[in-house]
Amino acid sequence: MELPRRNILCIDLKSFFASCECIDKGLDPFTTPLVVANKKQGNGAITLAVTPYLKKQGVKSRGRLYEIPSNVKYIIANPRMRLYIEMSKKVVEIYLNYISSDDLHIYSVDECFLDVTDYLKLYNKTDYELGLTILKDIKEKLGLTATCGIGPNMLLAKLAMDIEAKKNESYIAKWSYEDIKDKLWPLTPLSEMWGIGKNMERNLNKLKIYTIGDLANYNKNILKDKFGVMGEELWNHANGIDLSKISDWKKIRKSYSFSHSQVLFKNYYDYNAPIIIEEMIGVLTERLRRHNKQTSVIGLRIGYSKTYGGGFYHNMKIENPTDNPDTIFDICKLLFDKYYTDKAPIRLIGISLGNLKDKKGVQLDIFSPFNEIKEHENLDKAIDNIKFKYGKNMLLKGSSLLEDSTIKVRNEKIGGHHE
Repeated sequence: MELPRRNILCIDLKSFFASCECIDKGLDPFTTPLVVANKKQGNGAITLAVTPYLKKQGVKSRGRLYEIPSNVKYIIANPRMRLYIEMSKKVVEIYLNYISSDDLHIYSVDECFLDVTDYLKLYNKTDYELGLTILKDIKEKLGLTATCGIGPNMLLAKLAMDIEAKKNESYIAKWSYEDIKDKLWPLTPLSEMWGIGKNMERNLNKLKIYTIGDLANYNKNILKDKFGVMGEELWNHANGIDLSKISDWKKIRKSYSFSHSQVLFKNYYDYNAPIIIEEMIGVLTERLRRHNKQTSVIGLRIGYSKTYGGGFYHNMKIENPTDNPDTIFDICKLLFDKYYTDKAPIRLIGISLGNLKDKKGVQLDIFSPFNEIKEHENLDKAIDNIKFKYGKNMLLKGSSLLEDSTIKVRNEKIGGHHE
């Protein structure tokens, strides 16, 4: 097997939410004890982010306010998603000053992968030098501190960032395949590695696997028999093997599809992710109607949180093209139920509608009378017209008023990514 040898940068914005709050207030995140949390939830509120200053004092993100030691003084900032999204967009604009969007993968609101392989001659720089240049640009223009991992594939770039760069004074580190044995294999506990959660760590410990080196040298076939495809992937990752490319996330050609993806600002699961899926389908089917198109290939992408790792993309081809949101939702829900890993925290949802064709008439079936189909179409068009004239938030479903809904914010053209 020929391993990829690209020049991949993985860049993460340090303590992003807390840093945005500090910068907006004219404060230094490295000297300010600031916590991002919902004050209305009292002392049990989750700390969405803390500044690097507090992290040095042992305060962790994703804890509870009451868990912060009583001797640590801090200020609380309510989360402002609009601010974070706008700042994230500005960071992406900086990346696009250096590379094409085809070579950029937005992994989350504060983390991106950049394939700079074809740009090194243009800038007459090494990948390390270009990484430093981009980090400096982000700092000077936005005041944000970023960390950068560099590797021959996406996995090693991320591991270089997570394991080494975040601890370096320069906030940058480069790994090669030759570094795996010395830098990756000693890692323990296993959950310190991206893609291995606490549950999987316990399962591996039962096999007397305690370090990444133990995992890398374990019998791959036994792992595959015990954990399925995940077992093989774990073995590959422990050996630094990752054949995925940034282009894998951009397979569907824009001219032949409509797609919509959304980075989520908290963990979603099987009970509330369908709310987001349904709302996103509403956005896409409105677009189908506006362009008089129908789809016959429906795809669903789910990305799990950075601490959990992984996700999936699957699509389904249907015989009769459709623009019906209920039909598309049923297919997405089918894909979700089939491939979702139980209790995995979801941080990215993407939906694609491919193989688009002009809508030339109404496709009838024996279960739906023509007049019902026509009434449904007329209602959809009436709703589209009202939203176009008075604003997208003029008419909303009841589920859009739930706490887990994001449609009202996205309708204000903040959040969500359209292609």
